[in-house]
Amino acid sequence: MTRTVLVTGAAGYLGCILVPALLKAGFHVIAFDTFDRGDVPLAAFASDRKFEPVRADVRDEGSLRSAMCRADVLIPLAARVGAPACANNPLDARSTNLEAIRSLIELKSADQILIYPTTASSYGNVGNAGACSEETPLNPVSLYGSTKSAAEQLVVDGGHGVALRLSTLFGMSPRMRLDLLVNHLTYRAMTERAVVVLSANAKRNFVHVSDAASAFLHVIDRYATARGQIYNVGLSTGNVSKNDICARIQQQIADFIWLEASTGADSDPRDYTVSSEKLEATGWKPRHTLDDGISELIKGYSMLGHGRLSNA
Repeated sequence: MTRTVLVTGAAGYLGCILVPALLKAGFHVIAFDTFDRGDVPLAAFASDRKFEPVRADVRDEGSLRSAMCRADVLIPLAARVGAPACANNPLDARSTNLEAIRSLIELKSADQILIYPTTASSYGNVGNAGACSEETPLNPVSLYGSTKSAAEQLVVDGGHGVALRLSTLFGMSPRMRLDLLVNHLTYRAMTERAVVVLSANAKRNFVHVSDAASAFLHVIDRYATARGQIYNVGLSTGNVSKNDICARIQQQIADFIWLEASTGADSDPRDYTVSSEKLEATGWKPRHTLDDGISELIKGYSMLGHGRLSNA
């Protein structure tokens, strides 16, 4: 029997990679999104009988209830993503990132699988205190981090589902984001050949968008033992600084240069490293390195005009 997965925010950066992966794995996919950006990044799947788009907002409880009642698996990707976006619209951030998840939990049945994508951003600014595990206390430094960590707590405290703490994503997607650090720096290297970076030695962890998508399928298959758990999702070799990323980009774009800013403060002052050993111990392994991602981005950007790219 074909299982049905409800993916909210399905037409976003991660959703556009996850939805085809779910279809390929044989799931029926309800792609729930506002589809308000004026294009159709999931249009290639309209001919697939297992693909069902639903145009609605996750804060519309009636639409959400109607879609949820037909789903076996719930993956709520819909969110106001990133520190700047949340700071610019805090009411929208709280209603989408937290209150919509509260509603989803209240509406879900006990036998529905819930896999919630939260963020390693919630570790905040711990510096050189060692790689953060799932037991490391959270210390979000942005509204984005605090809303996502609060929603994560709702999911796992009652054993309602599994939380995947995603590291900063990178890589090409039909719904591209330039605000993600590796994507942004590679784009600047290609288009301007130079960049000035703030907090150049601050570290964080990264993971390719396709590897993040694979973690959802991995956990669906192991939900009975994963329920109520939190898993970091990142590259074991991906704990790097902005300086490190720029140096790797320079290996592939030889005339790229970068300068460390001597003044100015980063609006998103995160500094942490992450261990994903807990998820790797269950058999999940990432397939893409940072260098793979940079190479992919260079090829992708070479095909796309500036008007085709966005930060959402």
